[in-house]
Amino acid sequence: MLQKLTIKNYAIIDHLEVDFSGNLNVITGETGAGKSIVLGALSLILGERADPGMLLDKEAKCVIEGAFKVKKSQVAAFFQQYELDMEEDQLLIRREISSAGKSRAFVNDTPVNLNQLTELSQYLVDLHQQFDTLELEKSDFQREVLDALVNQPAMMQQYQQQFQRYSQVQRQLKQLKDQRDSANKELDYNKFLLDELADATFAANEIEELDAELKVLSHAEEIRNTLSRVYFQLNEDEQPILQQLRQIQSSVQALAAFHKDAPAVAERLQSAYLELQDISSEIGHMNDQVQFDGARIELVNERLSTGYKLLKKHGVQTTAELLQIQEQLSSKVEGALNLDEKLAALETELEVLRADLQQQADTITAARVSAAAPFEEKVNALLAQVGMPNARLKASIAQGGLNPYGQDTIEFLFDANKSGQFAPIRKVASGGELSRLMLCIKSLVAQSVALPTLIFDEIDTGISGEAARQVSFIMEDMAKGHQIICITHQPQIAGKADHHYFVFKDARDGKITTNVRLLTREERINKIAQMLSGEKPTAAALENARELVK
Repeated sequence: MLQKLTIKNYAIIDHLEVDFSGNLNVITGETGAGKSIVLGALSLILGERADPGMLLDKEAKCVIEGAFKVKKSQVAAFFQQYELDMEEDQLLIRREISSAGKSRAFVNDTPVNLNQLTELSQYLVDLHQQFDTLELEKSDFQREVLDALVNQPAMMQQYQQQFQRYSQVQRQLKQLKDQRDSANKELDYNKFLLDELADATFAANEIEELDAELKVLSHAEEIRNTLSRVYFQLNEDEQPILQQLRQIQSSVQALAAFHKDAPAVAERLQSAYLELQDISSEIGHMNDQVQFDGARIELVNERLSTGYKLLKKHGVQTTAELLQIQEQLSSKVEGALNLDEKLAALETELEVLRADLQQQADTITAARVSAAAPFEEKVNALLAQVGMPNARLKASIAQGGLNPYGQDTIEFLFDANKSGQFAPIRKVASGGELSRLMLCIKSLVAQSVALPTLIFDEIDTGISGEAARQVSFIMEDMAKGHQIICITHQPQIAGKADHHYFVFKDARDGKITTNVRLLTREERINKIAQMLSGEKPTAAALENARELVK
């Protein structure tokens, strides 16, 4: 529950501290005094977006702080998920807004982001503001009400996890079908290209090697003439180069006795002789290998022609790139041929998931149908209690396709006059009827959920007299198990309060600010009497107020 709310520098609030009781807290005050501003500040620590224009002093920051008493188990999952520290049963939420518009949020002095703050608030407070009755007209809210009364969150969580997997497989199946359709369009052409490359049977670097071989074959005569001449000059000329080099090496070696550098030069000449001798042998070997072969030239030309055509066709330069394309085409063709098998496996999985989901959805539907009848009965009884004896609510549950919440479309139908003509709430219920209907529904839902604090901002709009008195009984009953904070203009509701707070404007230092005061018993009687008869209450109004406070 909310134990204390501190507000600094917000709207027309300078500095305000309010200590709340754990039962029924009523806030009253003149229109425009700032009652809803207090709840607006509270909404900031529940995750609402901040407006820097709401700062009273533009040079100072706004600070809203709420101290909550909660069961640790109630928020343990949240604190574990975000690795936050928490003292036993104590929770402090703080929101700071600078004049520049920057906003920071803290939980137990640990910074959190706005999404985390919003998520945490769902464990703590249900804030019903003046226009929240419009939620009652929405199908999602109506489903959430019925599911809260069913009160089987584990069943719904299991279904939603299964539905997520079901949706994932559906997406995969669609993607695979699109991929198959695209692959089938290209399959024949890819197979043709692959067969063409496979028939060519090129080895690694073959085109490059054939190109080099053709150059040798085409210039065989020139190569042989040159190599023969060089070999002759090295070995068989009148003065062979090798023989001359040997003689030179011997001459230098003979100088070893006269010059200290001669042995080193002689050794280098010996190395040059050996190297040249090896070159001579290599030239002879090359000369023996080069032969003009017309048949081989024709064969190489044909092979190269095939290779050049494929290189140009695929827009590449080397045999390696061509072989890489062949491998890619092979993978595409094989993948296209295997898609049907993958599709069959996914379709089987999808059918199993659908059957399982359908069974779970049927269970959820049965639980909702089972909860609907007592829900209708209790709501209708409460409607009679709050001054709508002829009003009837009916929960329509229509089965359709599987969705993230089951298979049901839930619609609350309303008949205000026992006409037997039920229609959707959004079409037939007035504002006052919506307010009372929302209160009746929330009082029932509150019995099924663990939410500790419920806040109502003028939910009693449009009612008075006996209806207001009956609403006060409902509020009083709800406050036995929950903390209720209620802004009201109804003296009947104010009379049921455990704590009664009065909101008023105060003029200080040339500026008007909002303040809140916890009323004493006698002050309560006087304020309630004023609510009954005006600024100067009559003796009858005062007596009536005392009766209400009792």
